[in-house]
Amino acid sequence: MSDAGAYSVHDLTAQPLSGTQPHKVLPVFRPVYPTIGKRLLDLLLLMLIVPTVLPLVVLLVVVIRLSGGPAFFVQDRVGRQGRIFQFWKLRTMVVDAEQRLERYLSDNPKARAEWDTYQKLSHDPRITRVGHVLRKTSLDEIPQLWNVLRGDMSLVGPRPMLPQQQLLYPGIAYSTLRPGLTGSWQVGQRHTSTFADRARYDDQYAAELSFWTDLRILAATVRVVLQGRGQ
Repeated sequence: MSDAGAYSVHDLTAQPLSGTQPHKVLPVFRPVYPTIGKRLLDLLLLMLIVPTVLPLVVLLVVVIRLSGGPAFFVQDRVGRQGRIFQFWKLRTMVVDAEQRLERYLSDNPKARAEWDTYQKLSHDPRITRVGHVLRKTSLDEIPQLWNVLRGDMSLVGPRPMLPQQQLLYPGIAYSTLRPGLTGSWQVGQRHTSTFADRARYDDQYAAELSFWTDLRILAATVRVVLQGRGQ
């Protein structure tokens, strides 16, 4: 996808924003939602989701442990206003993932260029067999519900980035928003957007933030997961 132009969260196929009008919301409701309503929506949906997914998490923990290594992957990520928090996922990579990545990038100039542009790889040698299934179905993201409960994250928001990626991120959404378990770029250009493009998605989302925007992104996320279009 080209770096030119901005993209609207109202068009989840990531078409250029030109000619698109933001969704209209009640003028009194819009200021209240980002400060209070968004957090209440997170907590309400957590009450509905957690009892359903908890048995699944237990099963997945057993499967991952049987393949060797810890079941959970914990990593520092950047939160609202630059605060660092511990980000939880089900482990999808080999235990020595960072060392293997450096060796792979050193030996593969094309992979190095892809990593520098997207901060991810289309063929990642670190991912385990179980990890491929978890990522395809997005099941590896379930433990981030704990981050949402703690208030580190929201269900919808900018994707939480690594501390060392802050210098590469040209957006400003992190100054006011909690990072999200899902967001507009995740349900649009999951594999093809550059790291810089993600910032444009995030800033556009922040500009158009509303209850209805979050509901649309959550509905689109369910559709993406059911279609097996995970990262």
